[in-house]
Parts: sequence; C-alpha cells; structure tokens
Amino acid sequence: MSVEIPVLQGRGMTMGDQLARHARKAPDATALRFEGTGRSYGELDERVTRLARALQQRGVGTGDRIAVLALNGMETWEAYLAGVRLGAIVVPVNFRLVADEVAYVLTDSGAVALVVDTALAEVAAKARELAPSVTTTLTIGQDYEEALAAAGAEPLDVTVDEDEPAFLMYTSGTTGRPKGAVLTHRNLLMHAFSQITTLGMDPDDRVGVPGAPLFHIAGLAGGMPPLLLGGTHVIIRSGAFDPVETLDMMEREQVSSIFLVPAMWAAVLAVPGIAERDLSHLRRVSWGAAPASTTLLRSLIDAFPHAEVVTAFGQTECSPVTCLLRGEDSLRKIGSVGTPILNVEVRVVDDAMDDVPQGEVGEIVYRSPMVMKEYWNKPEATAEAFAGGWFHSGDLVRQDEDGYFYVVDRKKDMIISGGENIYCAEVEDVLAAHPKVGEVALIGVPDTRYGEAPLAVVAPRDADDPPTPEELAAWCREKLARYKNPREYSVVAALPRNPSGKVLKTALRQEHSAGSLVAEPVV
Repeated sequence: MSVEIPVLQGRGMTMGDQLARHARKAPDATALRFEGTGRSYGELDERVTRLARALQQRGVGTGDRIAVLALNGMETWEAYLAGVRLGAIVVPVNFRLVADEVAYVLTDSGAVALVVDTALAEVAAKARELAPSVTTTLTIGQDYEEALAAAGAEPLDVTVDEDEPAFLMYTSGTTGRPKGAVLTHRNLLMHAFSQITTLGMDPDDRVGVPGAPLFHIAGLAGGMPPLLLGGTHVIIRSGAFDPVETLDMMEREQVSSIFLVPAMWAAVLAVPGIAERDLSHLRRVSWGAAPASTTLLRSLIDAFPHAEVVTAFGQTECSPVTCLLRGEDSLRKIGSVGTPILNVEVRVVDDAMDDVPQGEVGEIVYRSPMVMKEYWNKPEATAEAFAGGWFHSGDLVRQDEDGYFYVVDRKKDMIISGGENIYCAEVEDVLAAHPKVGEVALIGVPDTRYGEAPLAVVAPRDADDPPTPEELAAWCREKLARYKNPREYSVVAALPRNPSGKVLKTALRQEHSAGSLVAEPVV
C-alpha cells in the first residue's frame, strides 16, 4: 500500500530572508553606508519590515508591482528590500527619464504603488496623470518616515517562493521602447552565489561599492554579495560623477571591491596622485556595462597593481554577469571578456543555431538559472529571445583556443559594407588608442555604392586639441585592412550615452545619416 506524500511549495532564501538572517546574527554590523552615514543590519531589517507593513496597509500585496523612482540612497535600497519581503515585484525606474517615459514604465508594469524622491516628485506627479494604476505614493523626505513610524515592526507572515518574480528591470531601450525583464528571487540569489564562488570572495571582502545607479542591474546585483556575506554595501551618490570624491570615499570607507563603468574609470585614472592614496584594503576593481578600450584597461592595471582587475560581461536579462576575466588574465588575455562564471553554459552559434567553429564569429547564447523568466507581457519577444531553447544575447563573439571569449559587436550594430562584415568594436578599439581620441563610436550610414558605410564619431581627449579627420584616417590606414577603414569621420564634443553608460548609436545614426567631413575611399 503506497502512501501519498504531500508536495510542499519550497520557499528557499530571498533577499529579505538574507537580511533577517544577518540582523539576528550580527545586528550591530554595518549593512549600508552613504555619504558618511550608515545603517546596521538590525536597523535596516526593522526599517524594511516597517516599510513593507506600511505598503501592505495601503493595499499592496503579493505579486503587486511597486515602482521606485529615486536617486541613490539608503531609502532606495530599503524600498527594494521591503518590496521583496512583501512578495511584491519591485520596478526600479530610471530617474533620468522624463514624465512620459516614467508613465510608460508605470503603465506597462501595472504598478500600484510608487516610492519617489522629493527631488523627483514633480516628474512623478506628471507621470501619475498618465498612469491610473498607481493608487498610492510614498515620498522620501516627506511622508516616507511618517509611514515607517506609524507601521509595526513585527515580522510579516508572508511566504515568498524563490521562483516568483522579484524585480522587473526595464532594459535601456536604445533601439525602441524598453522591455521589462522579469528576474526572480532565485535568479538574483543564484547570480550572487555564482559570482562570490567564481571570484573566491571571503570574509575580507567586507566593503563593496557597486558604482552604478541603483535602478540599473549593476547597482542592484552589485549590492547582493555584501548582503549575502554580511558585509557593507557603500552606495555611491547620484548626479555628476566626481572622481576625486570617489577616491576620497574609497580611502575613507576602506573599500575592498568597487565596480565602475569605463567612463568613470577614465575620470578616476586622470586624477593626479593615485599612487599616494591609502588604498591598502582594495582587493578588486571591476568594470563593465559598456565597452572599454585596451588602452584604458592597461592604465587600470598599472594604477592598481595590488588589486585584481576584473572584467564583467553580461546583460540585464542574465542578472547580469555571465563571463568574468580575472587577475593575471587581465594582461594575458587583454581585450577578452573572459570565461563563463559558475552556473552559466554558453554556445556560439550562427543564425540556424548551429555551433560555429572555434575562432569564428557567432552569437553567444546562454542557459543558466540566472537567466530571466520572461519579458513582462511580451510573449512574442520572449519566444524570440529563447528560440531554440537558449537565451539569445544579441552579442557577436569569437572564442580563442583557450576558451576565452572576445566581443566583436552587437548583432544589430554590425555593419555590412559591400558584402564585407565590419565589426564596430574592432575599429573603435583602434581609434580609441589614438592619443587625441577620448571616446569613439562607429556607426553604419546609408551608402549608394556599398549599401552601408562605416562612419566614426569621435570625441577628443582634449577639447582644445581635437584630432583632425585626416589624422584619424592616416591612423586607421596603418592599423586596419582598408575595407574596415571608416569612410567618414565626425569630431564632436561628446558621445550621447544612456544612464547605463552605453552609447546611443540610434541617436548618432539619426544625427549623422547624411555623413560628415572627410570621406575615405575603399580599395
């Protein structure tokens, strides 16, 4: 006679559970630091519970979407943790969006609640006029603290399963309306565990700085390892990036690990006297979210000889890191994005989903417990992204004989000129090494003879001494096959970037659709 055993829904460990664990174990340990102030694990845990109860009292429940439109700060992280503790889905909103763009995110996600900064209250009010789903708002700096004080601190009796959605992360939308990537509790926790294991983090990795906006996946996921390890998450302020202030913070907070995008690192490396700074606690410096030239990477390695330089590669839909390049490999394999981290399986395929030979260019596709569940309310886009049972990254790469990956281009950015494939990243890397070039982007523009022609848009390193198109053309002729040479050059003050640090090539194509300046013939 068989006995039927009931199947129980597993709970796992969510971000809210991890916070409570450390609050019980080490309540006085520092969880957050921001501009000289902080929160202990005990304080943070109580405030998160109070905020979750305040939202619950206002009708927010399991599965509801809570949008957070806020500058970087401890309250932003509290709102994230309160949302997941409540079993709701948190929707971080880019604080640089205008009201119509915010309204799109609120409406598309069906957000019922909004936590907003006082500085963004006006934008939020305009957006709410177009987003009737939002029924309650808490404003940081106004009624936020009152709501916490009025709510109880007793633990919530809410069971949150780890396979349920935790965050709805809207992609950068460089080519159209952003899509909401649904990341589960398990996605984010597995990512943190995999990253910690791959990097070999230990108790000395106490103070981490994910130097990105908290609405960005790098800011969100970057706060997870300190949370899991019981360490300190130092939040970098929003607004104009100050490299001197960043170095001051690294000294003051005794930072052990810091992530910045390439444009930030370029600014930091330009600060005089880095060698005289007390950065003895620094164990790891990392970069990602946008391409970096080999010139910048060599400068980074030279500036921090006692720290491990780590290249992080991935995308929002993967929670986000899929590959890392570490330590000695930063020099040995300079220009590579490394190898897959723990729990990430990859293939390099052609359009028919057949594996390409090693060394040839193809799209990198993923299978991993860190890959998103779906695109929010977009079944067709989800099906396209997972065609063939693997997640399609849209990144074109090649793999060397040692298994290291090199990004060649975004699939949508590759230029086909006269039947030849031109990979933007290769040409951009060559131009970035020119002593007068600060940053560069290669785009394809219409061409009557070749169908499409490469145009290089260059911002000078020194505004008073910009490179001439003739100098750039001569530089490329020496270092690139002629068919890869840009046929035109445009020198501009700065490249347009989104808040993630990615160059807005769509905007550049619109602006430079008729070409510019010096034409370089192809022979």
